[in-house]
Amino acid sequence: MTIVEIAKQFQVDREPLAAEPYGCGHINDTYCVTAKDKRYILQRINNRVFPNVAGLMDNIQRVTDMLREQVVAAGGDPDRECLQIIPTKDGKSYLEHEGSYYRMYVFVERTLSLQTVEDPVHFYYSAVAFGRFQKQLAQFPADTLCEVIPNFHNTASRYEAFEAAVARDAMGRAAEVQKEIEFVRARKADTTKIVDLLASGELPLRVTHNDTKLNNVLLDDVTGKPMAVIDLDTVMPGSSLYDFGDSIRFGTNPCAEDEKDLSKVFCQVNLFEEFTKGYLEACGDSLTAKEKELLPFGGYLMTLECGIRFLADYLDGDTYFKIHYPEQNLDRCHTQFKLAADIMDKMDELCAIVKKYDK
Repeated sequence: MTIVEIAKQFQVDREPLAAEPYGCGHINDTYCVTAKDKRYILQRINNRVFPNVAGLMDNIQRVTDMLREQVVAAGGDPDRECLQIIPTKDGKSYLEHEGSYYRMYVFVERTLSLQTVEDPVHFYYSAVAFGRFQKQLAQFPADTLCEVIPNFHNTASRYEAFEAAVARDAMGRAAEVQKEIEFVRARKADTTKIVDLLASGELPLRVTHNDTKLNNVLLDDVTGKPMAVIDLDTVMPGSSLYDFGDSIRFGTNPCAEDEKDLSKVFCQVNLFEEFTKGYLEACGDSLTAKEKELLPFGGYLMTLECGIRFLADYLDGDTYFKIHYPEQNLDRCHTQFKLAADIMDKMDELCAIVKKYDK
């Protein structure tokens, strides 16, 4: 079947007429399907990355149902403030056809997504969106969600995988990166902190998005204000510190992820403040004191974790992250380690910012 024919297998209220590739995603194949006066988003789910499609879609269905309830209760517009799954003609959340899996959403009109922070207010608005997402799902039983990528942000597990990669030394590269290996080993104790606090109950288990980049927030194309959080594939049980921290990792560094000139890599404190302000305004009263205290540490740990993953992949021969030149994963590792060190150097200043907006 063509993409248009696939689209006709869903409960659309307008007949699909055409389809074309859409967006900048790297995991799923995304299409914009057009009808006479309406548009839809159709995606072919990458079941190599997400083999448990049923669990994945159950997560998304249940989370979007609760988000819609929360938006309606607050007097908002559910058609613009959260994703809406269109079921198949037989009432399922996804379609299986010849070994491929498809899902369909209503297209959220009059919105845009940004790939980079073009203005500090955009980072603030993304924080409002992710903070609101956290608060709306604060009462959701996170432990009932499927863990679609096991141990995704379990930094202790990531550390163990790194040590295994060092021991394998599959490409004979370990000798040349001893400085980087020692950087990680010196911070081993940090890698267990969040998982230990989750295990002890000192940190609550939350519904987490796990990919809190700016481009996963739809902004109103006129006002620039946040409308909906998208790309819910990695919604899983976890810590709010994961989502906050990954945004800080992604958004406060002014450089590309593989920047070779490390003097250009640092945490922009003004952007940390913008994000913290928006995040706490949106969800501060739903977070515990311990969560708020550790928000800056979350930024440090998610950055360290990402660097560890790049280094492990470099040692294993670049089997996970796509590369465009031989030492790209090593360069990526260097930027993350430099940023993590800078965040830690600024920890007192960042903690003071959190206290400033903890109202």
